[in-house]
Amino acid sequence: MKRAARTRAVLGAGLAAAIIAGVAIASGGPSLLHPASLHAKAPATFSARFKTTKGTFVVKVTRAWAPRGADRFYNLVRNHFYDNQPLFRVVRNFVVQWGINMNPQIAKAWQNATIKDDRVRHSNTKWTITFANAGNNSRTTQLFVNTVSNPQLDHYPGHFAPFGVVTSGFSVFKRLYAGYGEGPSNNQSLLVAKGEHWVRKNYPKLDWIKTARLGHSS
Repeated sequence: MKRAARTRAVLGAGLAAAIIAGVAIASGGPSLLHPASLHAKAPATFSARFKTTKGTFVVKVTRAWAPRGADRFYNLVRNHFYDNQPLFRVVRNFVVQWGINMNPQIAKAWQNATIKDDRVRHSNTKWTITFANAGNNSRTTQLFVNTVSNPQLDHYPGHFAPFGVVTSGFSVFKRLYAGYGEGPSNNQSLLVAKGEHWVRKNYPKLDWIKTARLGHSS
């Protein structure tokens, strides 16, 4: 009974996402299924509030630090891309990483939606937030928070350019489940292809982002 209810919930969430995306397409507005439609310019500064299974943390973004990264983050949060996502990489004394949408259609749509690099204008100090990358000009949707200072990342190919900093909710990061190590991160292709049900079945102890919403801007 519980398994059937859970399956219905997963299917319902996927259907709801598809309906929302379809409405956006029909109205000519932004759609998570069409990355190019999310192209708003971010404010000079703004905040984003992430509610997780271990509490809430807030990020303050300064666009001047990394304009392209800030714009991409702004559009993703504005359109609820980060809702209902696992914090799949929790490495103590290094980083916490997320950014794979649990609707496989949406996750696949963003795999090649890269943005050009930003110059590193602010070091990867403790609590900064940065886009992950796989080399030059390869940033898409995945993010990480530096839970310690990682200045070595400032000089890597691909330019790990911080665009903001966590301003509250620091204790959330200390409470996130880290027992799977690099396991989920090493299976990112399966996270993309199989989505929420597979993740919850194979990594049941992972913590999740419930919602991510924009806050104050200037």
